[in-house]
Amino acid sequence: MDEDTVIALRNVSKTYDIKDRKNDTIRERVFNAFKSNPSRKLKALNSINLEIKKGEFFSIIGRNGSGKSTMLNLIMGALQADHGSEITVKGKMIKLALGMGFNPNMTGRENILINGSILGLTLKEIKSKFDEIIAFSELENFADTLVKNYSSGMRARLTFSIALHAKADIFLFDEFFGGVGDLIFKKKSEEVFQKSLIDGKTIVLITHSLDVVKKHSDRALLLETGNPIILGKPSEVINKYTELAQARRKSRQELGIEN
Repeated sequence: MDEDTVIALRNVSKTYDIKDRKNDTIRERVFNAFKSNPSRKLKALNSINLEIKKGEFFSIIGRNGSGKSTMLNLIMGALQADHGSEITVKGKMIKLALGMGFNPNMTGRENILINGSILGLTLKEIKSKFDEIIAFSELENFADTLVKNYSSGMRARLTFSIALHAKADIFLFDEFFGGVGDLIFKKKSEEVFQKSLIDGKTIVLITHSLDVVKKHSDRALLLETGNPIILGKPSEVINKYTELAQARRKSRQELGIEN
């Protein structure tokens, strides 16, 4: 692992034990109490080898169930990889997602305090930035309103405004939320997002948006049923993803299956 590498995965795999039997009633639970509960192995990721460089914008794409979220959770340490896997991370890392950790039964003000602390800010820093966060999100009249009464756009703006102040070297994104809100806020947020959260930072993104991958990524990885298919330039990875999607569509049509 050289000096420029901040995330390294060596032979990383993840296998889940899936329990198939479901005891819905008390009678079934009692009846099956002394029986073994069968399970099957599901290989969510298979032998991933990867290095991500400092300051790189790296995207991971693939269909639902391809292993994207599993890979992100392994990198951040939320899941434990299979024996023999090795994951190394250098630098402070934070995962960001729309609606991150919001408590709907708390006010915007209270959620700013909670999420700010999660993102590494001290209480003093949060209080000093509070007015700035509220003003940027354009929620001056709703700071003390319960978040459950916010529209989805209001939540997105507040999430974005809090995230701008996150302190980390590496950001993990579960979908991209640069450029949220209406047209005016979207333009404002895109500019600030680029300056505050992307420039100079290492970004790892999982997404279904090929446009985002094409616009922002330095490199990309395509996963298919847990296997790495292609790693390289965004255009090459997107072309392969499209090729596989078209092949699946054609196969389904030949079998008479609806798309």
